Amino acid sequence: MAKTEGTQIILVNPDNQVLLYLRDDKPGIPYPNLWALLGGMIEDGETPLQTIIREIDEEIGIQLDPQHVHHLSTRDLDFGIEHTFTAAAGFDIDDVTLTEGQGLRWFSRTDVATTELAYADNAILEIFFSTLTSSH
Repeated sequence: MAKTEGTQIILVNPDNQVLLYLRDDKPGIPYPNLWALLGGMIEDGETPLQTIIREIDEEIGIQLDPQHVHHLSTRDLDFGIEHTFTAAAGFDIDDVTLTEGQGLRWFSRTDVATTELAYADNAILEIFFSTLTSSH
């Protein structure tokens, strides 16, 4: 059986906080009621970049400029292949409508370190935050 392939994005505000959403609390879905990065599964014929652009438009109504979306990593995890992207977030979450999940919140590095996240997101976010501190 082929592994599933998905995408996620680390949207970063000017305070170096990352946007996470609280997954629905429904039986039968992976990681119910846990915080996670936004993203979704690749559809036939899509590149990972096209997928993350589509997913963010579908999930929060934000049209990302592909030129400002950067590939961070591709990981082969136990649940599938995951392409992680980053982009600056110049919007207020009060101005967006979440179409999937229970809510949105900005998380600092400390918030992430003290919260169990879905889909092994703690590990990728630690890598991401370490790139911020090493570049300053």
